[in-house]
Amino acid sequence: MQQRLHKLIALAGLASRRHAEELIVAGLVTVNGKVVTEVGRKADPKADHIKVRGRLINPEKIYLLLNKPKGYLTSMADPEGRPLVTELIPPSLGRLHPVGRLDFNTEGLLLLTNDGDFTNHITAARNRIEKVYEVKVKGVPSESGIARLSRGIKLEDGEITAPAKIRKVEETRTNAWFQVVLHQGRNQQIRRMFDAIGHSVLKLQRVAIGSLSDNKLRPGSCRLLTEVEVRRLMRPNSKPFRSGERRREPSEPKAKVAARSRFR
Repeated sequence: MQQRLHKLIALAGLASRRHAEELIVAGLVTVNGKVVTEVGRKADPKADHIKVRGRLINPEKIYLLLNKPKGYLTSMADPEGRPLVTELIPPSLGRLHPVGRLDFNTEGLLLLTNDGDFTNHITAARNRIEKVYEVKVKGVPSESGIARLSRGIKLEDGEITAPAKIRKVEETRTNAWFQVVLHQGRNQQIRRMFDAIGHSVLKLQRVAIGSLSDNKLRPGSCRLLTEVEVRRLMRPNSKPFRSGERRREPSEPKAKVAARSRFR
């Protein structure tokens, strides 16, 4: 089926639609070997060879799950030269863009793809796809403080967060661990939420996106999603991940030691 070129380029994750139009006008896009400069031009991604700056757009959709370590930026580029999550994926997969974001010091599951429709579905607030986080905080928040966060709280910039599901899973004299479920994704939202009640976040990890989780995927590692996983994520009412308690590390095969938590 034919579609407008700028949309195909954007869906491939090579540029935004506006930037794609600029690339076309600049003569940097070819269809079947011929330069195209008309913004409204259409092409069939399954039948036509479409190139941007000499690079072929791959019509195959790729969906990748990465366990992001701390110290990586969820971006395609950084003027400060910090490490990027895209540096952790095999170059053979082509250009993939992150689906949403995890901040620099947050670890855990992150999707990358070249499918713009998939990205829009996962990130759109109206679809209410839940993201599940494990949070370790300084001190032990009161029940009333957690209730405020669950209902929605005004942040320092005046924004009010959407209601969240928050459950305490463990505590000591000095720290507490929570499972936090959000369908909203504002910048550093969980850190700012707990700061608002006087308890800073010490460690933060995303452990599930909708129905998708993988506690065997090591930090810095990635894998392709199965067709079933993609279909489940794309369902309007995808069954969310549920966990009875804070996740534990898988046992180490060589040492055969008991499982331990990364969140200690």
